[in-house]
Amino acid sequence: MKIIFLAIFAIALNTVYAQEDAVTSEHELKINSKPYARYWWFASMIQKDDVRFNFDWLKEHGFGGVELAWVYPLNRFNPADTSYTPRQEWLSPEWQEIVEFTAKYSESIGLGCDMTFGTLWPFGDTKTTFEQATQRYGEPDWRQQIRLSWEHPKVGYVIDHLTPEHYLPYFDRLLKAFPRPKTQFTNSYFIDSWEVETDKLWCKDFDTDFQKKFNYDIKPYMNEIYEPQNSEYLYDYMKLISDKVLRFYRDFDSTLNSVGIKSRGQVSGAPCDLISGYALMDIPEGESMLFEPEFCAIPSSATLLSGKSITSSETFTCIYGWPRDYIRKEQTADLKLVADALFANGINHVIWHGKAHNPKDVDSVNFYATTHIGDDGMLADEIKEFNKYLETVQGYMRKGTTYSDVAVYLPTEDAWKAGIMPKDKQFKWAWGFYEMRYVYFPEELDGYNPVWINHEFLSKAYVKDYLLHVGNEQFEFLYVDVNYLEYDTKALLQKFSWEGLTVIMKNVTEQPGYEKLFNVISARPIPDFDKYFFKEIPDFLKPFITGKKIPRHWCRKDGATLYIFFANPKADRIKFPMEYGQSFETETETLPVKINYEGSHYEIELIFRPYQSLLYKIEDGKIENIDIQFRPNTPEIIYRPPNYEAPWLVK
Repeated sequence: MKIIFLAIFAIALNTVYAQEDAVTSEHELKINSKPYARYWWFASMIQKDDVRFNFDWLKEHGFGGVELAWVYPLNRFNPADTSYTPRQEWLSPEWQEIVEFTAKYSESIGLGCDMTFGTLWPFGDTKTTFEQATQRYGEPDWRQQIRLSWEHPKVGYVIDHLTPEHYLPYFDRLLKAFPRPKTQFTNSYFIDSWEVETDKLWCKDFDTDFQKKFNYDIKPYMNEIYEPQNSEYLYDYMKLISDKVLRFYRDFDSTLNSVGIKSRGQVSGAPCDLISGYALMDIPEGESMLFEPEFCAIPSSATLLSGKSITSSETFTCIYGWPRDYIRKEQTADLKLVADALFANGINHVIWHGKAHNPKDVDSVNFYATTHIGDDGMLADEIKEFNKYLETVQGYMRKGTTYSDVAVYLPTEDAWKAGIMPKDKQFKWAWGFYEMRYVYFPEELDGYNPVWINHEFLSKAYVKDYLLHVGNEQFEFLYVDVNYLEYDTKALLQKFSWEGLTVIMKNVTEQPGYEKLFNVISARPIPDFDKYFFKEIPDFLKPFITGKKIPRHWCRKDGATLYIFFANPKADRIKFPMEYGQSFETETETLPVKINYEGSHYEIELIFRPYQSLLYKIEDGKIENIDIQFRPNTPEIIYRPPNYEAPWLVK
């Protein structure tokens, strides 16, 4: 009966909101190359003159659009102030009226206007009931609350992200309230990083669904599910959690698409197959610096594999530390280093984090965990020129599609089995290996153009002319450096090897889940499985770039033209948090390299002047340097004191 209800509900939802102008196809996405800004509205009475003031300022300073984000009132920072801040009530007609005005004004001055599909993080509000809220195993009276939303000081619940009958009505309620004026730019609604409590995440009938999928009862192991001796059971638990979370993202995307809206989303932090999750978004979005720039190669890879064109990133979040180090004193040179690291990991749509809504002719309000955009900050005099730089690079990095020569298997099985990270790797908000915070491409692939791949896209792939084809993309070889692989994945790898693909298998792998105890492999034997794989990269697979030192880079192929972005060497694997003035440099660094592309060889010297990255174009057998120079102000260096205690670390 429940299944019938959900099917009818989904059909009704799509029918009620169907529009004549269906969702634009991917190649028709219209999002200008200028960076966007997250635009925070603190719960208050938002005035039209103030909206005009903020949008006019953003346009003047080189921004191409905003993402409206609804958060708590400013007095939430003062526990002694319990007064209620007047505001347009959440989803009320008054709220709808000011939001619609904002979207239309944005359109009238040529700016895009996306919206966060909910208030604060994650989804939920005071209309979410106890029965609809997120659950934890073993605590029947517990539900995750959402406290610091637009409705503060009222307390609501976080919606259960695992159960369609709970989150679909939430989607329905928001769609009915969100204004949708027609605009020249593609509209998208945004879902932020996963901030649902994941520890022993549970929902109604989870144990029944688990029994059907794995043929055993998970409940006896749940109290100690993260203990090392239970790693096989943890893997199976994570696999079912992933299935349910992926359905949530799929429903989020399809619900929006049914009304002509695109989905833009972060899957960072979610307990699911990250590539599959990101691939469900129309615009996959990474984030930095609370995630390192290298993490953004995961959403960028999903963009390529799923045939999309834009990968955005929440950018400049807490670059000097969480929550508010050096706010209003941020240095453009440091921000440029972050942006260049993101470009070298496939990002081509920077979304500044961000712009606080301010009264007209005032810049007194800022958001705490951010980089401040406004007149009263150290960035003010450089924002416009810096945005021109970002616009230029993004314009080139959107041409064609990502060019890659090697697909690298993302170690999802390893992460799901590993459980809890050691304390020196944890943040107060991040504890599990499943988040993939510390996963990097192997150093021996520095000369290639790697992207990540997973089982889903391997299962859609085929081998032709010794190349691995996934959709419209092709790869010269497949690289696997993991300790665990499921039987079906390993069988695919062997099939590809038999068909002529070069498969690099660095380790002899094991089956990850409890299923291995039933001798599945012996029931479906593959003789001498590992002898069909290479252990090292063979000499005939020549690197795309050779040289003593190869900077981080990303390539786009547009017809017969190839674009290569080389990040400044100082952008290589920067970590959270950056030091204040970490970008400071005085010397020019010259790196001789040879580029091997389509049978031709190009010997060039990469000359990195202070604070500069490089962009090259290969066309008609010639290589050309494209001018993307932007010289920020020389940064000041301030070192942290020796006794500094990071407030974000777990003690």
